Amino acid sequence: MSDPYYQHHVFICTNVRDDGRACCAERGAQRAQEHAKRRVKALNMNGQGKVRINKSGCLDRCEEGPVMVIYPEAVWYTYVDEHDIDEIIDSHLVEGKVVDRLKI
Repeated sequence: MSDPYYQHHVFICTNVRDDGRACCAERGAQRAQEHAKRRVKALNMNGQGKVRINKSGCLDRCEEGPVMVIYPEAVWYTYVDEHDIDEIIDSHLVEGKVVDRLKI
């Protein structure tokens, strides 16, 4: 089996629901995704063999959101602000430790 293209692949839901149900987009998901991407790049963690930050369509957990999922571990997180995003990056992506307080 070959090595994975990315060590970690992060999907941040930026879905917009127009039917009145909760959605990640209305909770700052776009700003969070952009922040995560900048932060990972500043830490020189982006690119092949490292970390990829992606926007995602609906991950079907918007009621618990905003949400992100990190693979290959398949750990789901929610977050409130950029400090939470930084904690997830620092703990999970840098140190390999799940952030239990933000896990869903």
